[in-house]
Amino acid sequence: MVTKHGSSMEKVTFNMPADIKTKVMALKNELQVSLSSMYNEAIVNYLNKKEAEKWQQGVSIALEDKEYIALSRELSGDSGDIHEY
Repeated sequence: MVTKHGSSMEKVTFNMPADIKTKVMALKNELQVSLSSMYNEAIVNYLNKKEAEKWQQGVSIALEDKEYIALSRELSGDSGDIHEY
């Protein structure tokens, strides 16, 4: 099976605390969805969150870099026009 992410599916096994599984099963039944779809959605959301955190960390580092800030200010005055030389 190919997913919307363009890759084939693989079976994965992992352990989870029993109380979490009980909550997951209750939500699965309430939403009438498969465990697989819930796990996939949760993992994709987790990956997206971690990617956003990495970008935020990069922004924080850049904002502490005096040379980067100076260059940013210098370039921010550019109108974006194309100039022929």
